[in-house]
Amino acid sequence: MNKNDQEQTLDNSEEISLKELILKLIGWWHYLLSKWKIILISGIIGGGLGFTYAYLKKTIYKAELSFALQDEKPGGGLSGAAGLASQFGIDLGGASGGEFSGDNLLELMKSRSMVEKALLTTKLINGKKETLAEFYLSFNQDHESVKNNALLARIYFLPDADHTKFTLQQDSVLGVIHKTIISNNLTVDKLDKKLSIVYLKVNSTNELFSKYFAEALEKVVSDFYIQKKIEKSIKNVNILQRQTDSVRRALNDAISGVAASADVNPNPNPSRQTLRVPSQRKQVEVQANTIILSELIKNLEIAKMSLLQQTPLIQVIDSPILPLDKSRPSKIFSMLTFGVLCSFFMVVYLCIKRILDNLQH
Repeated sequence: MNKNDQEQTLDNSEEISLKELILKLIGWWHYLLSKWKIILISGIIGGGLGFTYAYLKKTIYKAELSFALQDEKPGGGLSGAAGLASQFGIDLGGASGGEFSGDNLLELMKSRSMVEKALLTTKLINGKKETLAEFYLSFNQDHESVKNNALLARIYFLPDADHTKFTLQQDSVLGVIHKTIISNNLTVDKLDKKLSIVYLKVNSTNELFSKYFAEALEKVVSDFYIQKKIEKSIKNVNILQRQTDSVRRALNDAISGVAASADVNPNPNPSRQTLRVPSQRKQVEVQANTIILSELIKNLEIAKMSLLQQTPLIQVIDSPILPLDKSRPSKIFSMLTFGVLCSFFMVVYLCIKRILDNLQH
């Protein structure tokens, strides 16, 4: 066989293979067309499932809150004042709470203690004072089993309740709510790591809860953050205030003592110097307490200025406003999506079934 005959044989083989492929595709096409009723019914069933899903799916309300954190460091003119105060054994120091700055603040907002404090915040809901935890349980279907449980049916989170006196069951329910909120409802992030603007998003099936919980969580975290940042400075101011008040009382007593000594001996005998001793002692106390009080007042004002500078400013930029943005699956889109998917899976099933039947024969 020469070269031309070999090439012709290859061309004929390729042509036969191509014809067989086309014939197989046509055969598959006719087979699927013969099953059009099953495929159509599958699509209709899928469309019905999609419509049911969209109909039963609850509306999600989105509350978004953003705030900026301005945290100034002590310095400038107050650094010299702090050095002067340290000469008298008074530590104006830096602010504590630095461990909650930066990205740590984001994790702080997701912590169980902060979320629980926000949940135990009391709000006026539909004319009734109620904690957000109790309100959450009243509308959230995921926890209906908790409310209907005979053992936990009497668990309530009443307004102004003492958290330290909660039972084990109450703490357990709060723990479940915390995990659910962190997993499904709460998002905390910074759009730009270089900026100090924090975005807080709460999604839930209840519009009021989304709004109130976002505001309560921001308030709880802000108060905790500020308290920790200025905790040491507040202690210093309180100590200085107590010392100042004590010295001021001693000075007033000394002044009263000088006046009392003068009243007892209005015209002391110059030849009897001992009569002047009580008055002179009181005068020495007056002079000493005056000097001490002057320094204490000075250091107290320095400490107050330092406290003001160290107090971080948390400014809310955008807060959730009713009505909130809401999202819900489109019924038409869900019908089309589920219908196409069910039809596709039915086609795959029919193809696999035909292949298996051919292999058996």
